[in-house]
Amino acid sequence: MLQLTEHCHIVRNSEILSGEPIIKGTRTPVRAIVEMWRIGVSPEEIPQRLSHLILSQVFDALSYYLDHQVEMNKYIELNQVADELIPPQFTQTLVKAEIQGTPGQQLLRFAGSITSDDLDLMNEAIKEGCQQVDVDEW
Repeated sequence: MLQLTEHCHIVRNSEILSGEPIIKGTRTPVRAIVEMWRIGVSPEEIPQRLSHLILSQVFDALSYYLDHQVEMNKYIELNQVADELIPPQFTQTLVKAEIQGTPGQQLLRFAGSITSDDLDLMNEAIKEGCQQVDVDEW
């Protein structure tokens, strides 16, 4: 059953990931975007890596995370893969990857300090993207 949230791009569906918050119209959990951001992938880069997403969905997912940090951190913790289960070649690929921008973890100290002009730009991007969502898709 689909459940809307206060964020236009974020929904819950009890049939997908047991109701964990996801990007509307996808099976992509909000935590996947948050985890990419935390390792230093900029919001603008995420749609390049997850090509089925648009920037407004990414910003809305990060906004959802900031509004629901305790809940989302539980999902992130529950879904961590033990280090011994990760193949060494995967880890080597990550180490060799060129990380651009500031790691998301370092940006958390700025939570709540985004200028009102930047918030207006983010809200506008989210609103513009929301108009692209096909409400009949569900």
